[in-house]
Amino acid sequence: MRRLTPFVFVLALLSACGKPPAPPAPVADEATLRSTAGGDVVGFVTPDGAHGWLNIPFAAPPVGDLRWRAPRPAATWDGVRDATAFSPRCAQISNRLNESEGVKPGVILGSEDCLYLNVYAPPDAEGKTLPVMVWIHGGANVWGRASSYEGSRLALNEDVIIVTAQYRVGPFGFFAHPSLRDDAETDRDLAANFALLDLAASLEWVRDNIAAFGGDPSRVTIFGESAGGANVAALLASPFAEGLFHRAIIQSGSFDSATADLAEREHKNSATEIANRLGAASADDLRGVSVDALFDAYRDGAFEFLDMPTMIQDGVSLPGFPLRDAFVSTQLFHAVPIMTGTNRDEMKFFNSSRPDLIKRRFFLFPAPRDPEYYDAMNDYLSRIWRIRSVDEPAAMMAEADHSDVYGYRFDWDESGKFLLSDFSKLIGAGHAVEIPFVFNRFEFFGPRYDKIFFHKKTAESREALSRTMGAYWASFARDGAPTATSGPGWPQWSRNGGSLIVFDSAEDGGVAISNAVATMEDLIAELKSDPRLSAAQRCSVAAEITVWLNGLGTQIERDLDCPGQES
Repeated sequence: MRRLTPFVFVLALLSACGKPPAPPAPVADEATLRSTAGGDVVGFVTPDGAHGWLNIPFAAPPVGDLRWRAPRPAATWDGVRDATAFSPRCAQISNRLNESEGVKPGVILGSEDCLYLNVYAPPDAEGKTLPVMVWIHGGANVWGRASSYEGSRLALNEDVIIVTAQYRVGPFGFFAHPSLRDDAETDRDLAANFALLDLAASLEWVRDNIAAFGGDPSRVTIFGESAGGANVAALLASPFAEGLFHRAIIQSGSFDSATADLAEREHKNSATEIANRLGAASADDLRGVSVDALFDAYRDGAFEFLDMPTMIQDGVSLPGFPLRDAFVSTQLFHAVPIMTGTNRDEMKFFNSSRPDLIKRRFFLFPAPRDPEYYDAMNDYLSRIWRIRSVDEPAAMMAEADHSDVYGYRFDWDESGKFLLSDFSKLIGAGHAVEIPFVFNRFEFFGPRYDKIFFHKKTAESREALSRTMGAYWASFARDGAPTATSGPGWPQWSRNGGSLIVFDSAEDGGVAISNAVATMEDLIAELKSDPRLSAAQRCSVAAEITVWLNGLGTQIERDLDCPGQES
């Protein structure tokens, strides 16, 4: 029987319930007519009562001779552009998460013509100057789309403007080849992170046009999750984003980057190696390759995420040194107010389908093989994510006298059970689970799965936590300091130590402040003596750390006298 992820097996089991009816197509509403620099657009009224505009171009299609170039201005149009349907996603290969759409892994989706954005606003926003929040989607920078994130409830609840923007992903968004640099027409064409250039172009559109929708171009917040959070961190250090945003929120992001040499020639899927596989010797040859042929050059049979370097230290769109090092000085990054946080059980999302960790009762219902080992493994790996993405960079910025830094941890783990599977244990406060709370939209993982994960028993407490989180996020966008009448004061990170705000339901601890700073030293000490783990299991955890943080993990393996490691 084909192995299914926890997300997909539930969909299969519930298929007998019938496919939920498709929502009615949006209808253009004259009340939403707005004028932009490109031309007039008309949107629609969302089912929640917000105004929405979809598929607005912020750059020219990056196709043909514009593939692997910095975005060029979008063409203007005559008449009124209908903005009631989403644009295609950017070209990408599907993975198992697409099965909820009825798409098998390994299918090429989307289009190179994908540089469009969507706007959501309260119905009375016109003529106002509301804070603007620009969402950057995740997906390992090789996958994902803006249309997965519907911003109307957050816009209505908090009186803000929400923008969701697309950007080139995979090899179209990150590609470092010398022939492309030799063929550059502008300084920005010399970059290797075309995705960051796209995001900067979307922010330029916001600067020039958002006032027509009731937004304040002097109060723009960028926020994103996972790869979207990593892109927020990168924009903080990109010279091309200077002055285009005024606050930044990093949700489960990273501060890591790849060297230019790795991206160009030292990685197994470097740009040079891909060009060689394609027989492409020049920029014209590369731009003439079909989308199918380009993706085929990366395929390894897994069809999960493309294995390729992203967030490249190109010396153009990013510094030529590690991204993390930019945050040691306010001269090296845009020192705006910053929020950064992670979910307590980040890695459970990824490890919940690993056959070495998960068994399947009756071949279908996933559950941990060894619950203590499963929890311990995910605990250590998730804490490393927190250390690398919250405690360490926040401390660096505080040391650099940047005081407007706020940390958080998301702990909600009250998802439901389905027959023999307990998702509160299997997924917990896993990767991406906070997104529905921020957007106040629990229609997120798919209609059938949402009924289990966000079950009726937790509806009231989920709504309360969601509204509190939305208030913090929006107040941060409004004033640069996160506050909420339904939650405690959120302290800044300081040189004397960090303080996190912890988000959980009232039944499970509520929203509270934690002064516990996470460090690698403490984590290693705990791992060495963790009573939940056998010696072999400690070595397995250390090996996982080695995959993530090579040098440090190898030293831990040596300290634990793991097989194959010399002391």
